[in-house]
Amino acid sequence: MEHKFTTANFEKEVLQAETPVFVDFYADWCGPCKMMAPVVAQLAEEYDGRIKVGKCNIDEEDGLARMYRVMSIPTMKIFVKGEVVATIVGAVPKEELDAELKKVL
Repeated sequence: MEHKFTTANFEKEVLQAETPVFVDFYADWCGPCKMMAPVVAQLAEEYDGRIKVGKCNIDEEDGLARMYRVMSIPTMKIFVKGEVVATIVGAVPKEELDAELKKVL
């Protein structure tokens, strides 16, 4: 299941999560973000129950984007116990994301 992360739920859903959390910072108008959307959806399915996977729209949540220094999109961050443990920028192969996610399991 893919989650939607917002300023209202970020603390609870990401920072206080029991499991690692993969956050895709994206925008609807971003071409590379659209390319990554099916990959992120696939990761959400494959890691369901082990890693929480979701998206954060930077146009709607610009405060979160600034807080986590998202300079270009897509930027994907992996959080463990509220801390960023990995940052991946740009459209990358699914294998690269898999490798990063396996490190936190």
